[in-house]
Amino acid sequence: MRTAISDVRKAVGKVRGGVHVLHHKNTADCEIVRVPTPDRVVIPMQMHIGAPCAPVVNVGDSVAVGQLIGDTTAFVSAPIHASVSGTVTSVGEIRLANGVPRAVTIESDGQMRLSESIQPPDVTTKEELIAAVRASGLVGLGGAGFPTHVKLSFKDGAIDTLIVNAAECEPYITVDNRECIENSWDVLSGIKILKEILGIRNVVIAVERNKPQAIQTLADIARQEAPGKDEITVMQLKSVYPQGAEKVMIYSATGRKVPPGKLPSDVGCLVMNVASVAFIARYLKTGKPLVSRSLTVDGSAICVPQNVRVPIGMNIGEIIDFCGGFKSTPHKIITGGPMMGLAVISTDIPVMKQNNAILAFSKKDTLKKETDCISCGRCAAACPLSLRPGLISRIARTGDAEKLKSVGADVCMECGSCAFSCPAGKPLVQNMRLAKSIIREAAKKNG
Repeated sequence: MRTAISDVRKAVGKVRGGVHVLHHKNTADCEIVRVPTPDRVVIPMQMHIGAPCAPVVNVGDSVAVGQLIGDTTAFVSAPIHASVSGTVTSVGEIRLANGVPRAVTIESDGQMRLSESIQPPDVTTKEELIAAVRASGLVGLGGAGFPTHVKLSFKDGAIDTLIVNAAECEPYITVDNRECIENSWDVLSGIKILKEILGIRNVVIAVERNKPQAIQTLADIARQEAPGKDEITVMQLKSVYPQGAEKVMIYSATGRKVPPGKLPSDVGCLVMNVASVAFIARYLKTGKPLVSRSLTVDGSAICVPQNVRVPIGMNIGEIIDFCGGFKSTPHKIITGGPMMGLAVISTDIPVMKQNNAILAFSKKDTLKKETDCISCGRCAAACPLSLRPGLISRIARTGDAEKLKSVGADVCMECGSCAFSCPAGKPLVQNMRLAKSIIREAAKKNG
């Protein structure tokens, strides 16, 4: 079966709210560079939404690249593999921004020996594809970290449209842009595999218009591969944050709205990050699981911003050193984008599967003084989900879970558009998180 691509199209639905952020795509033209093998990696046993894995190796064990080192029987989880070859020197807890998971430390032997267990999987059915994707350890590479095999486990006939998310709307980050340019054939191959095995009729590759080379590259290679039909569309989106958010992207690409509490599959859509799609194609060819990833290193405190490919578990301080170190004292270091990423207090932490950037900023780029709210309504105008962040923040201080739920606090996706727009510098995202935690705690008490 051959698929084809139409001309590049514009978005179907117009995004409500959102903000126009400075793009700062400084590394858009920087090819991905592979970082030399580190002496040591520390691989957390929870790098995904869902249940943590349990280590299946012990101190003193010799491991090879791609060897299974952590797993669980839980459905919402993803196995974890060694990213370097060497010797396990520690199995214990590690403190990270998202908690205190267990971690496996491996001292590298410098050889990067591949595990003998690595073999391309035989995949012809949906069930075999789901099993293979789980075995690969793949989680969403756009930052969310949701186990991909769970996303693919929808009812037959439930999905008619695959949306490949290449928007990359966060400032600074450019690795998805480079994936489209450098690995476009893997992207197309992954699309064709998903389309044919899952029985999906239509595919939309959605890219923000500030990435013209990526748009052109994807359109050209797909047109060369299979001209004629209109089953795959490259769609050019306006550069408005948070264009890459799942519900926002679905509306932009199809005009369909995902109701509160519902999933993309409820409106016939499957949304996957472009790097995840490309990885599936490579995994089915090679059988090599997710043991490395690309990320952007940038920010006003970084000496040489660039895109790099690193083993999972590599120390972010070593990655920054590879990029020339700091040119000024960093005031804030973030894993992920400046809008939704996590601030960290130390560079002595490992890269995880869902990290797509390391950003470091000097003091002048991070300060925003908090003042009194002037009830200007900019936070509400910026919210793509039509929430009222200022009101929710005030109710959160009272701890009233019922009121918080009635005003939709649990719907918030924490995109940060409200805080970005707030002239008073209010910590609105933190208040939204507090509101959601109040709702969760009340639900637990009520059984």
